[in-house]
Amino acid sequence: MFKRLCSTAIIFGAAALAPPAAAQAQGVACLPRAALVERLETRYRESPAGGGLQSETQMIEIWASPETGSFTVFVTRADGLSCIVATGRHWTGVAAARAEGMAG
Repeated sequence: MFKRLCSTAIIFGAAALAPPAAAQAQGVACLPRAALVERLETRYRESPAGGGLQSETQMIEIWASPETGSFTVFVTRADGLSCIVATGRHWTGVAAARAEGMAG
């Protein structure tokens, strides 16, 4: 469990360090979010697995497929442009950790 939690933290940390402007300079794919989501859903059978706000103008999303094990990490800017920062295989979902003694 600890390894999975650490892996998730590393993925979010790596994505946070790769802003879209740098991603474009490195040749990373950037396209409108609607087009990227359609491609992830149809070609790779991925669906949302997690995400959060990186800043006031950027959101990090992780999409994954439990069927194929593929996953995609991308950053979406406020203007709707999404840039892929990581892709991979053998995705393993992580259950949310609950602190002991917390109600609810």
